[in-house]
Amino acid sequence: MKKTTTNYVKLLLSLLILLIVSVIIIVNSVSLILQTVYPKEYSSLIETYAEEYDVDKALLYALIECESGFDKNAVSSVGAKGLTQITPETFKWLQSKTGESYTDDALFEPEVSIKYGAFFLGMLLEEFGDTKTALAAYHAGRGRVNEWLENPEYSKDSKKLDVIPFEDTSAYAQKVIRVKDLYCKIYKMEVEQNADS
Repeated sequence: MKKTTTNYVKLLLSLLILLIVSVIIIVNSVSLILQTVYPKEYSSLIETYAEEYDVDKALLYALIECESGFDKNAVSSVGAKGLTQITPETFKWLQSKTGESYTDDALFEPEVSIKYGAFFLGMLLEEFGDTKTALAAYHAGRGRVNEWLENPEYSKDSKKLDVIPFEDTSAYAQKVIRVKDLYCKIYKMEVEQNADS
């Protein structure tokens, strides 16, 4: 009887060890899969310009993932280009602020696209003080967001959007925030600012 009990305990311990090893393998596999789906490409550029323009790096990664899927040659149906999908018109306006002069095709260069995407997003975060509202402005335009802020149906305090009336802009802002949260979890990033979203 004692030998049977000893064998039973050994079997249970073996199964427990096998279960623990399996869980570790599964957790590591899930982490690797998530890192493949949500990559940290161009990390030195993203982290440099996120810091320079006071943008949460996880938010900048998420914006690029949602805008272009890290395709530096992406072009949208409205002519937005590069990793951060900036339109030529917005690019010219941003360059008037920096004093630099690039052709529109410079947006296909990762450093230029990331720099100007971070610069623009940082401006919007400072202007609106709220991540969701800033993302709505990145997607739909500052002028349109300022109009929405004046409408009590969309903003109770004229500073932060409570409702984004364009469905695609609302879905975009929610998606970027959700992906930002995933970047924070996958890569153990701390939320650096704009925790109000």
